[in-house]
Amino acid sequence: MLSQEDRTLLTVENLDVHYGDLQALHNVSLHIPQGTIVSIIGANGAGKSTLLGAITGLNKPTRGKITFRNEDISGIHTHDVVSKGITMSPEGSRVFEKMSVEENLLMGAYLSRARKKRKELLKRVYGLFPVLKEKSGQSATYLSGGQRQMLAIGRALMVDPEVILCDEVSLGLAPVIVKDIYHKIVEINREGMTFILVEQDVKRSLKYSDYSYVMVKGRIVMEGPSSQLPEGEVKDAFFGISKYA
Repeated sequence: MLSQEDRTLLTVENLDVHYGDLQALHNVSLHIPQGTIVSIIGANGAGKSTLLGAITGLNKPTRGKITFRNEDISGIHTHDVVSKGITMSPEGSRVFEKMSVEENLLMGAYLSRARKKRKELLKRVYGLFPVLKEKSGQSATYLSGGQRQMLAIGRALMVDPEVILCDEVSLGLAPVIVKDIYHKIVEINREGMTFILVEQDVKRSLKYSDYSYVMVKGRIVMEGPSSQLPEGEVKDAFFGISKYA
């Protein structure tokens, strides 16, 4: 069995990010082993999306280091981050509304390695999300919120990545739909995919992830194996109660 160190895929070390004079992230560190689901839990404004933006090259760190497969990727361009195997399913299930479902998916397969196997990747996505196959020729405009989220995750899979960052999977969706999507994430993870999930839903985050980090005001204030973190303490941290204020 590989040690945690040997399985390390992505690390974030002592990361600071500023927007002008405003510091959004303070000394943030993460450790992401290969093949795991890691949750980043926090309220609006906690710095979660800023952290994802730093990993994907959208936000340039002012201090610290991001390493992927032992290579420093701090501050490189977003398209270079994607080409190395990191992609994101963005907040709000953003899709290309004027394109069909299948055209949306094929937009994800723009890297040369993905283009070569796009039929195989498309078959995989349709197997995971049969409703997308049923609606493959329809405009994405007519998809429900849950179907758009499936399409966003499917498009991320079409990149043929090693890591998928999911920003607010459950945002605005009915609980039964969210449960189904999380079950699909677990299914994909069992095939070897690594996930980083940014969420505000504390209970669901702890239930479906292997390890969790809790952010408050741009800082990591709590972390640990998800099954061992007391939900009440995580919620206290989430709302900035007592020592986490």
